[in-house]
Amino acid sequence: MRVWVIVVAAGSGVRFGGAKQYAQLAGRRVLDWSIEASQTYADGVVLVVHPDFVYHDEPGVDIVVAGGDTRSASVRAGLAAVPPDTEVVVVHDAARPLAGPQLFAAVIAAVRAGAVAALPGVAVVDSIRHRQGGVLDRDAVVRVQTPQAFDGATLRLAHASGAEASDDATLVELAGHAVVVVSGDPANLKITAADDLKVAEALLARRHPREEQSMRIRVGQGFDVHRFSRDHGRALVLGGVLFEGEPGLEGHSDADAIAHAVTDALLGAAGLGDIGQLFPDTDPSLAGADSLGLLKEAVRQVRQAGWQAGNVDCTVVLEAPKLAPRKAEMQQVLSAVVGAPVTVKGKRAEGLGALGRREGIACFAVAILYPIVDSSGPDGSEHR
Repeated sequence: MRVWVIVVAAGSGVRFGGAKQYAQLAGRRVLDWSIEASQTYADGVVLVVHPDFVYHDEPGVDIVVAGGDTRSASVRAGLAAVPPDTEVVVVHDAARPLAGPQLFAAVIAAVRAGAVAALPGVAVVDSIRHRQGGVLDRDAVVRVQTPQAFDGATLRLAHASGAEASDDATLVELAGHAVVVVSGDPANLKITAADDLKVAEALLARRHPREEQSMRIRVGQGFDVHRFSRDHGRALVLGGVLFEGEPGLEGHSDADAIAHAVTDALLGAAGLGDIGQLFPDTDPSLAGADSLGLLKEAVRQVRQAGWQAGNVDCTVVLEAPKLAPRKAEMQQVLSAVVGAPVTVKGKRAEGLGALGRREGIACFAVAILYPIVDSSGPDGSEHR
């Protein structure tokens, strides 16, 4: 029996404050976790997205379609893209990234065994009351989750009426069919508020401790070196701070070796190349450019890629000038641009090599990046 999965990711996330399906979760989008789980038992995956994002290529899916104004309308849009002879159709909410393969296996197995519809249900542990008064028997109710699996023909007929419901099992039940409940997973939470991401990340870390640790942190290394200039009118700028009366460094821009090394470390950690690719020295518009401005643009692109700096540590190798009197100022300026603590340490070359002969200044930088937890869409825009 052929199985296709519809992943519904067309919501605007009003309660979340943005498109939660694109929020970062342990180094990946919420959406990506849901798609990965869907692939395990699927012959094909249809992703339903907001109409603004239907043109984006999405890894791991076969078809991307635009959703509708309601959840049911979005499922109908996805159902229209599923091959008509598909025997089992699974509907899964992208906002449930912790649904494991075992849940997909359970609901699909129930339909293959003869059920028209199957869904995961979790026991209610809290006392339940009507708003108007009166107590419900919590043993008689369950919390409903996705993925939900259906006989393909039955699901199409249920949606043909154009009816609306909070989930597809309700539509099938309204059409007169029984729904089978299989054991759900209490950890299969639905991302509704921003704090849910923290809970989901902790659960993922317990499920995949080694993998999760590697995905949560990125490390980048930067290096830059400039010789001293023979142009006596050239200023020395290090870490965004002007060292008056000191000989300047040669370079296409202002030759701020510290800012350049920090830029390279951030770009490298985010997998965005290096400073030479982003700001080539063959570009005449960058002649004499303020390196803090270049660093600011690199930070913007790193954030657009879904990462934020945890900290940056710099080691500057030079014989002169002394950095200690201006270190606090450099750290303050750089930290403000990077948006995270930046430390600067000065080291002497002890007379060894070109740096020891006072021919130039070099800087090494190491940056740590963490995934941003936000509500950005695939194009980096905010959804409110």
